[in-house]
Amino acid sequence: MDPIHLGIAGFVAMFGLIALQVPIGIAMGVTGFAGIWMLLGPGPALHMVASVPSDALTNPNLAAIPMLLLMGSFAAAAGLGGDLYRLFQGFVGHHRGGLAAATIAGCGAFGSVCHSSIATAATFTRIALPEMRARGYRPSFAVGSIAAGGTLGILIPPSSLMLLYCVLTEQFVITLFVAAIIPALIAIAIYVIVVLIYVRVRPGAGPAAPRIGWSERFWLVIRCWRAIVLGVLVTGGIYGGVFTVIEAAAVGCVLACAFAFAGRYLTVATAPQVLAPAAQTTALIFVIVFGANIFNAFITLTKMPDFLVGQIEAAHLPPWLVIVLLLAMYLISGCVFESVAAMIITLPVVFPLVVGLGFDPIWWGVINIMVIEHGQLTPPIGIIAYILHGIAPDIPLKTIFAGITPFFLSDFVKLALLALFPALSLWLPRVLAMPM
Repeated sequence: MDPIHLGIAGFVAMFGLIALQVPIGIAMGVTGFAGIWMLLGPGPALHMVASVPSDALTNPNLAAIPMLLLMGSFAAAAGLGGDLYRLFQGFVGHHRGGLAAATIAGCGAFGSVCHSSIATAATFTRIALPEMRARGYRPSFAVGSIAAGGTLGILIPPSSLMLLYCVLTEQFVITLFVAAIIPALIAIAIYVIVVLIYVRVRPGAGPAAPRIGWSERFWLVIRCWRAIVLGVLVTGGIYGGVFTVIEAAAVGCVLACAFAFAGRYLTVATAPQVLAPAAQTTALIFVIVFGANIFNAFITLTKMPDFLVGQIEAAHLPPWLVIVLLLAMYLISGCVFESVAAMIITLPVVFPLVVGLGFDPIWWGVINIMVIEHGQLTPPIGIIAYILHGIAPDIPLKTIFAGITPFFLSDFVKLALLALFPALSLWLPRVLAMPM
């Protein structure tokens, strides 16, 4: 069979296995192994299966992912999400829509140590939703702000999804972390603007909470010292050159564990519940990475990415149109697949295609991660909406999607800004003379 046709058949077979409920990592690995066998024979195929896991396990950046996830589990158990929410609530809650803005800011801050949009949204549904409902917030507005805020954490370094992107595309991880700073701030600002517009159009949707004094705000800052110390130590240590990514992850993991243990949130009885989510997610990611590396090798051997670039050039499609089509594809895939799977499944073809068209791989990394997270809000399938409905079943899915819609539409503004002005992502790494 012609290599290009074999590559196409490989994608069809992989998605067929996924449709049959085969785990994504195994589906990618089996398809890649079979494809390499057909192209090169059994010896190279067996060698690939033997070498890929050991190569992945010795990658220091990939080794940081379990510690980042474990840090997030310890931080959630220690109640850091609640501390951050109360801190932002104390400073902006007295404005109309202030609790929604506090939720968005708190989700962003907590997500940077939790590294999971779903876990962040679930945590703040339990923390912020009762408070907003008690203050008379419109349910759709309340859940919409939680869902939107949940997508922010994965954009704020250190991010496990960014780390995974760099591992699979061989980019310098600190450069991507630095590149994501301005886009993350833009994302938060746009969501807050949506809140301000919403409460101006519908003043009753987000009533103001009572104003608290500066002395009480001071004590809220003091009470939030654990989250502040953790964030400054981990993020500041990475950017300041004190720690490598894996060292920062290890330090953050130990510190978050100490906070959970000292506050008696982590005990022998609760340890399985705290550790299990991180262990399950780590196993899922590593299986997907193993399978993805085998599948990537197969797709590279077929030369499919080079073929696609040649076809696009022959068709005289403008590069910007290709990017628009890819963004549309990711919005769809992000609402069907979990964010890690959505990125890894498409990288073997999409990354060489984007780079072959002359786009910067760091810029695409920021765009790629952002659009996949947006897919988790996409009506009517967005997975975060179903997570919120599972925790608050009395709020209908129709109401949740109605609340998500203004934030979802604003995501197109954010994507357009970052796509049209790559300097928003690339300016800071260039100023700091980061490896590109």
